Amino acid sequence: MDIFLLIFPILILISLILVHLLLHGLLLGYSTITSHFGPRKSPTTGKQSYHYGLDIGAPTGSNIVAIFSGQVTFTGFSGANGFTVTITNGNICASYSHVSPTFLVYKGQYVNQGEIIAIVGPKNIYGVPNNPYKDSNGNPTNGSTTGPHLHLSIKKDGKAVNPLNYF
Repeated sequence: MDIFLLIFPILILISLILVHLLLHGLLLGYSTITSHFGPRKSPTTGKQSYHYGLDIGAPTGSNIVAIFSGQVTFTGFSGANGFTVTITNGNICASYSHVSPTFLVYKGQYVNQGEIIAIVGPKNIYGVPNNPYKDSNGNPTNGSTTGPHLHLSIKKDGKAVNPLNYF
């Protein structure tokens, strides 16, 4: 009985998070988390690193929706994150990385929660000056990546937080 009392609130919290994600469009498409927030072995270097977001596996061209309403504060190439769209609402920023370089939104635009803001970009990209990221064949990549996916990161008051805890 004591274990049930400890586990029950956790199960309720997980259920609420899943319902929230479902209602906000995040589980209606691709939802497999391929790399969690926190310590991990880097898939590109093989070294221990800290992952400041969630990776969600999805094929190139998959729609990406805004997890909250706000103003687009960045669109561009952002080093290891590759092509990125950042949305800010007050003290919270969400960055959607490894997206297509054909941006669907522009800096300064206001977007609504659930609106399509980007599509998952390709693994390989060309034409980015001084791009240091390459695959095993020497082809330039969309940041530090082994394949197409969404890297979602959230900052609250400038500090990275686990996107799953944000909800």
